Amino acid sequence: MKVKIMSTKSRNYFLDNYKALLIILVVIGHFIEPCYSNTPFLMILKWIIFSFHMPAFIFISGYFSKKTMTFEKLIQKLVIPYLVYEMLYYLLYVFVIHKDTGLYLNRPKFSLWYLMALFFWRIATPYIKKIPGSIFVSITAGLLIGFSQLGNFFSIPRTLFFYPFFLAGYYFQESWFETVRKKWKFLASSLACVLLLFFGGVFAGSIQLTPWIFYGRYSYEDMGMTPGIGMLVRLGCYGISFLLVFTLCAVIPKKKHFFSVLGLRTMPIYLFHGLIYSVLKATPLLKQINTPLETLALLLFCVLLSFALASELPNRFVTWISSIPVSLPKPPKNLGLPPVFTFGKRNQAQP
Repeated sequence: MKVKIMSTKSRNYFLDNYKALLIILVVIGHFIEPCYSNTPFLMILKWIIFSFHMPAFIFISGYFSKKTMTFEKLIQKLVIPYLVYEMLYYLLYVFVIHKDTGLYLNRPKFSLWYLMALFFWRIATPYIKKIPGSIFVSITAGLLIGFSQLGNFFSIPRTLFFYPFFLAGYYFQESWFETVRKKWKFLASSLACVLLLFFGGVFAGSIQLTPWIFYGRYSYEDMGMTPGIGMLVRLGCYGISFLLVFTLCAVIPKKKHFFSVLGLRTMPIYLFHGLIYSVLKATPLLKQINTPLETLALLLFCVLLSFALASELPNRFVTWISSIPVSLPKPPKNLGLPPVFTFGKRNQAQP
């Protein structure tokens, strides 16, 4: 079987570079969690990172999810890795940091919610895309889930909150990126207006907000907001996040750079940095960071850790886990299942 290798000229390094930036921000955003309230700089950095890093990551995931993947491949690429990494986190929590927890497969640990959400998004999108105005439907669902108290149960709140970004990426065409890059002044002006209105309204209403508003996990009640205020704040979050996702397109380089490899290997970085963070979080080290030198050292550590986790060994492990063969019994042909539920041959190549 011939393997098609993408040439340097045809590869979209713009998206690799965008993902490289995002994965570094994911690592930084987690590692500053215990200390972000210690200094104004870390507080501002926390707000900036969480206002767009996961929306942008999920938007790009949606963009790369256009091709149909068989149900067996979804199990192989998402469900099997989820189960394996859940077990790894469980063993780490229990035997290394001695955290009181259980193997709750319906409540993802740390960042593994993304794998669960991605599975549901890939399953649901063939149906959702047939609904007229599906983007607005998904935003409405993201607003309404803020009334629930589901917590981390099957990561439903975050799955619905972030789905509009996945769906937008799914619909997005490659040629539109250049259009967005050319419209950066308009997008930046719109972003400034939205930020002015958003924070002006917050200060006028004397509402106390935290970066939690961008997490998607917490209900309006959890964040101390009335349903009406909560929905308005969440709408503002959607506006800010979408504008930031597109405005940043103007500053992301389009050529290959030394950091482009991070965009190629986001999964090992995403999965393994949480294990290291969990160990350090169990110590007083991260909580005590409050000087400029300590802050600089932490940020440098996050960048170096990202490169270390993008090395060959972690990448091979992740690739091996997501390549475990899966063979499911074929359903009757008369069920009329959508393409996502087609069952390919064993070891069928990923589309």
